[in-house]
Amino acid sequence: MPQAAFNPIPPILTAQNPNWYILGAGAIGCLNAGRLSSSGCNVTLLMRKGTLQTSLPIIIDRDGTRTTQRLPVVTPDNCKPISHLLITTKAYDVHDAVASIGHLLRKNSTAVLMVNGMGIAEQLRKDWPHLHFYLSTTTEGAYSIAPQHIQHTGQGETRIGRQGQNAPPPWFHQWSRAIDSCFWDDNIESALWAKLAVNCVINPLTALHNCSNGELGQRQELTEHVATLCNEVSNITHAAGFEQIAAALPQRVASVIAGTARNRSSMLQDVEGGRRTEIDYITGFLLRVADQFGIDAPYNRALIQDIKNNAH
Repeated sequence: MPQAAFNPIPPILTAQNPNWYILGAGAIGCLNAGRLSSSGCNVTLLMRKGTLQTSLPIIIDRDGTRTTQRLPVVTPDNCKPISHLLITTKAYDVHDAVASIGHLLRKNSTAVLMVNGMGIAEQLRKDWPHLHFYLSTTTEGAYSIAPQHIQHTGQGETRIGRQGQNAPPPWFHQWSRAIDSCFWDDNIESALWAKLAVNCVINPLTALHNCSNGELGQRQELTEHVATLCNEVSNITHAAGFEQIAAALPQRVASVIAGTARNRSSMLQDVEGGRRTEIDYITGFLLRVADQFGIDAPYNRALIQDIKNNAH
């Protein structure tokens, strides 16, 4: 496989060019760390206590080319104060992970939350009201071959925003320069809900039936499950005030299934690996909204229980 390497000269740190700390060195965290670093940003990996390495290679395989970069590593015990943080941990790890570095966060530090599911940001804002939380969603395809070794499987869109903020902050130019199809979204809640609705259909079904995304559109018994689930998710989405997303959901789900036919969802990978899934922040969040509006969602309720029975 052809090799490529990029070791930029560290830029002078300013409000527009801060050092980004990456909390969660999984597929999406390493993918973004590599891209930010390649564009000339200062990037540091935040690893767990006890990590002995002072640097680690980030390896990204994409379209037959392998890119390797070596990035500095710090732990909560030997890190300088953090002004800009990207959080890409599993949804259920976010709160504890942020708490572990809380002593390093400055007043008004920036934290970009790029995780699956919804409902996490509200708790973070409550516990750390002095931080500036930004929300993000991405449709990039990537999975971990090994620690810090990433296979990029598909180009997607990355959207970042903050409720009530129309214009992007000064640091956003780093992201728009480093990441293809990265947009500032002044209606980020809609973008997050659109992804959640699709994930509520695809992720649990692929995990439960041990199948690729594409099989949901090919096997008749699975296409029937997709249709039933789309109907329930659409009803809840409409009640939550996202009427356009609700109306377009069946078509959007079909498009994602076709466009990612060979992909195996993150929830399926978690079930296969015997790991905890993020179902509580995907289907679980949807059901909490359904309860608020008094909407019955029996298929989703059965699905979340089946996933928990199979995964735990």
